[in-house]
Amino acid sequence: MAFLAFKNISKRFPGVHALDGVSFEVERGSCHALMGENGAGKSTFGKILAGVYTADEGEILMDGQTICPASPLAARELGIAMVHQELAFCPNLTVAENLCLGDLPRRAGWLDRRRMREQARAMLVEIDTGINVDLPMSSLSTGQEQIVQIAAALGINAKVIVMDEPTSSLSVSESENLFRLMGLLRQRGITIIYVSHRMEEIFRLCDGITVLRDGRHIITERVADSNSNRVVEQMVGREVKVYTSKHLEQTPGEELLRVENLSSPGKFQNISFSLRAGEILGFAGLVGAGRSEVAQAVFGLDHAATGKVFVRGKELPPHSVLAALGAGIGLLPEDRKRLGLVLGMNCRENISLSILERLCRLGFVRRGEECTLAKRYVERLRVKTPSMESTVAGLSGGNQQKIALAKWLARECGILIVDEPTRGVDVGAKAEIHHLLDELACEGLALLVISSELPEVMNLSRRIVVMRGGRIAGELGRADFSQTALVRLMAGIQAEAA
Repeated sequence: MAFLAFKNISKRFPGVHALDGVSFEVERGSCHALMGENGAGKSTFGKILAGVYTADEGEILMDGQTICPASPLAARELGIAMVHQELAFCPNLTVAENLCLGDLPRRAGWLDRRRMREQARAMLVEIDTGINVDLPMSSLSTGQEQIVQIAAALGINAKVIVMDEPTSSLSVSESENLFRLMGLLRQRGITIIYVSHRMEEIFRLCDGITVLRDGRHIITERVADSNSNRVVEQMVGREVKVYTSKHLEQTPGEELLRVENLSSPGKFQNISFSLRAGEILGFAGLVGAGRSEVAQAVFGLDHAATGKVFVRGKELPPHSVLAALGAGIGLLPEDRKRLGLVLGMNCRENISLSILERLCRLGFVRRGEECTLAKRYVERLRVKTPSMESTVAGLSGGNQQKIALAKWLARECGILIVDEPTRGVDVGAKAEIHHLLDELACEGLALLVISSELPEVMNLSRRIVVMRGGRIAGELGRADFSQTALVRLMAGIQAEAA
């Protein structure tokens, strides 16, 4: 008998049938992958198991017994926990307070802080980590936050842990630490439901795989019986071909952006580069190398930055976002949910947000023009949404990214900085975004693309600037591209050899 059995699970949201009669089984102590395009229903399924959502129809069995976790607390009592992609704790409280929040130790009616810290330390020791329990959660890295979530799961004697895109924001070393912890969990007989888009992780870590498409179950099989191409075709219902950038066949135009000796204390030093019309310049580097910080400084967000930024030969005033916008620079940030979108607004409002001054007359937005504009970009980017009035928070990660990009396309920027364009995006949406970026370059835009995925930055770029420790470690032309060369520059191996 399977440890977990899902029978005809269905879930509807307004205008969306997120899950439609999904059935499959999971073995005890296994790591079971849940895959599909953005919007396929993976995260919804995980949240139903973890008690965040309640299924409209269907049945969940654990060890042959029907369970119905109607809340995260009910799921916790059943031994089911979830490691979220984003922070799931109170950032203003300490690690100890967060770990013990569900069952705070008391003495004579008062919080026993000494025992609380002891309990928290014991939970962290159990997974062999020495995080200071007195630190506020807001001071931890994303990798440390996820370790604390795993410690919290073990603290409730979890039998099942759902991991939703756990490595999407982790460095290589943090990911390796997470994989080590997953091995410890499996040795204890804990079952892991692993939601991810990353094929290499699935085939390295998982025993079984279930593929969803448009809310429906496509297949469940052993990982040993599958391969990457097979999974991709199951996910998207068609063969996904590797996209070859067409802008590389064209000659770049005039220099649109030039950066000279850009520096910011404690972040980066002496950064200089140029970018021409019709060119995609890639920025590569390890997490913390300073790539995103450079992008923010070029956009005028870093008030401590020194150096010069020129657009079409004209120097921009320092520390001015308005000047950057006026010069035609757009910035699609790495954290789309916190910095790229207003999640409580709908698709139409988010797309028009960057050009409201053009759409307003006498202080009022011309709704007809706004709707026409939003519809044009929703159709061009093939955004999957029930309507333009749908709240952006309800869209999948890939469709949120498209809306964030549409906002800058609507502004008709000549220079576009795109930070991690496909983070948390499935293979189908990734291919569409790659095609769109190439199309923009063919139209004469100058793009600076920051990506931690080496195949992505190599496929898109004409040149790649590599950063290490806040400095430029080197620049490679397309003829010299290789993952080995990039990794050596990123890690400083060449400098050490010299």
